[in-house]
Amino acid sequence: MNDLLDRYGALLREVDVWFQRCLSQHSELIACRNGCSECCRGLFDITLLDALYLKRGFNELPEPLQGRLVRAALLRLEPLSLLNPAFVEPWLLNGIPERNWDALMPEEDETPCLLLSETGGCLVYQYRPMTCRLNGIPLIDVSGEEMFDEWCTMNFTEEDPRRIAGLRFEFTALFSRELLLFQKLIHHLTGTIRNEVDMFIPAAVVLDCNIIVEAIKHLDR
Repeated sequence: MNDLLDRYGALLREVDVWFQRCLSQHSELIACRNGCSECCRGLFDITLLDALYLKRGFNELPEPLQGRLVRAALLRLEPLSLLNPAFVEPWLLNGIPERNWDALMPEEDETPCLLLSETGGCLVYQYRPMTCRLNGIPLIDVSGEEMFDEWCTMNFTEEDPRRIAGLRFEFTALFSRELLLFQKLIHHLTGTIRNEVDMFIPAAVVLDCNIIVEAIKHLDR
């Protein structure tokens, strides 16, 4: 599994290279910087691949800090289980009908991510999920296909970024490679193929791989 996570880390660094290129070429249009945490609010779904990679970074933190973050994660998750009794450890979203996801992650939730430091920096910045790395700029493939046409309101305040060809990237190929790594991960863990296993960042913090594996197998029954 470590090899798969290493390969995923390399894929994530390709995204970082793209983002930094966009930033260097259009610094006057993009406010995103390491330490800006305006978008680090509320809950959103990440893949199990992201969760395991994030957990690798979490395990490098000092043990006292890990303990505090685990307690904070459980305090974030336990009310969600009260809201939806089916949403229990390991807190996989796949066991919940998608129509009920919005109640678990309402758009108006402005709760800061529990992995933010006191100064607003990410405690596991090098291990943060794909979504965190892509946020802020519209995702437009080199073919012109718009994968995601929204962007941070602090960016591109006077220009439509969808018209800036230099922001484009090989997103179709990127997401295909991500899916392939994800499928290989699931097959390694369970011997089956799945295209989606999602959770929240607090669930990744308290992730137990053995419990996850059994929960995934249960999804296929």
